[in-house]
Amino acid sequence: MPSTSSGESPIWFTSSHSGGNTTECVEAARLGEATAIRDSKAVEEGFLLFRPTSWDSFVAALQDGYLEA
Repeated sequence: MPSTSSGESPIWFTSSHSGGNTTECVEAARLGEATAIRDSKAVEEGFLLFRPTSWDSFVAALQDGYLEA
């Protein structure tokens, strides 16, 4: 399980784009200088960890319409 810079357990939140769809849900947690992403249906499978610049670029690409949400 990842931890925050203070050693606390992360607080996972659900993507606002998940809506009511119960089959496609992504959760994220802010971990100090990084963002962790996991599949809410398979949390035991682990997570992906993104550095701030990578995460910011990904979010900007979604917002600018370069990627489908």
